[in-house]
Amino acid sequence: MEQRRTRRFKLRLPLSITRSGAERVTLGGFTRNISSTGVLFTAEREPDLGGPIEYVITLNREGPQAVNLRCIGKVLRAEPTDNGLEHVPAFQIAATLERYEFVREH
Repeated sequence: MEQRRTRRFKLRLPLSITRSGAERVTLGGFTRNISSTGVLFTAEREPDLGGPIEYVITLNREGPQAVNLRCIGKVLRAEPTDNGLEHVPAFQIAATLERYEFVREH
C-alpha cells in the first residue's frame, strides 16, 4: 500500500496554467486532488516535464467574491488521460506546490 507524507483532498476546482517553463500560456483544466505539497490536475496540453509551472486555482467560485490561489511549482509527471471528448487531447499532470499567494478579484 502506498503511503503519502501529506493528506490528499479530492477537489474538482477550476485551474488555469499561466506559465509553463519560460513560456507564458493560458490553459484551462480542473484539479483532481490537492495536498499541502502538490496538486493533480487535467489540462489539454502537456507541460515540460521537470520544468517550472505557474497555475491559478479558483476557490469560492460560487460565493460573492472568487478567491484565486496563485501557485508556483514544478511538473513531476504528465500522462495522457481520457477526458471524454473526442479529438481533444487531455493530460493528467502532477505538480508540486512550492509557493502560493491568495489573489482577490476586484
